[in-house]
Amino acid sequence: MLEEVERWLDRRSWSVADRPMGRILAAKRNTKVSVVLPALNEEATVGDIVAVIRRELMTEAVPLVDELVVIDSGSTDRTAEVAAAAGARVVARDAILPRIPAVPGKGEVLWRSLMVTSGDVVCFVDADLRDFSADFVTGIVGPLLTDPDIDFVKATYDRPFDTGSDELTSGQTPGQGGRVTELVARPLLNLHWPQLAGFVQPLGGEYAARRSLLERLPFPVGYGVELGLLVDALHTVGLDALAQVDVGVRKHRHQDERALGRMAAAIYRTAQLRLSRGHLVRPRLTQFERGEDGFTPRTYAVDTEERPPMADITEYTRRRVA
Repeated sequence: MLEEVERWLDRRSWSVADRPMGRILAAKRNTKVSVVLPALNEEATVGDIVAVIRRELMTEAVPLVDELVVIDSGSTDRTAEVAAAAGARVVARDAILPRIPAVPGKGEVLWRSLMVTSGDVVCFVDADLRDFSADFVTGIVGPLLTDPDIDFVKATYDRPFDTGSDELTSGQTPGQGGRVTELVARPLLNLHWPQLAGFVQPLGGEYAARRSLLERLPFPVGYGVELGLLVDALHTVGLDALAQVDVGVRKHRHQDERALGRMAAAIYRTAQLRLSRGHLVRPRLTQFERGEDGFTPRTYAVDTEERPPMADITEYTRRRVA
């Protein structure tokens, strides 16, 4: 590990307990905080997350979060209804920036969320978390309020992998679950962006940043958004403006191997674009499924589209001026 990264780990890696709520609220002053939950068919979990944030972080005693928005990216279940009933403002992805047709993908939703939020600090939280704790928000928002030199904060945590309970196992393996991180993202970062080797969960979906930074960054529309934002933030504001906070344990729904393969391909493509702009590769991934007549190939497009910095969008700049 680079000496620079070792120093960064000492200076920019914290625990949620390092910043008591009183200190965070005292530092907040007039800074507005927005929390965004990107959601697609998450009726089972989104309501509990919204309820915890409203109950613990949006009260007269603890007015940390000013705005809580769920961006529904085309759910076919009751995600929007459940989120609204729990107290979130729900906005449909396709209703944001209708001039630009929406494409599927988490990054697309995060990018569009900048148009319908107004916080100086924007905090992203995945909508599939179970046993959600408000620490996920306070942990990553805290450094942005107490430390003016910090621009981007990632949550770090244990990710127990659900193995399914039986007589021989407890059902979860501690410290695992980040399979794409360990097999794809971490090797890419260590080899090509060694300054980012200190991030424990580079692909985690819980992170917060200053709007002034986010609006200058391009957003990969799909699974590559977390790696893309992290790499571009490094190049835009430097390592010392990045930080991570340990918020405990993250429990969520795990995806199957084929979905992870598509995620890995998108992440690799995002990295490749940043390593060599203009060097084209075939943006497709073929996987195999067993059928009655043997293995059947299934070919998927790899997310390659990126949205430009929001500061380049006319509607956004007009809104900011107004």
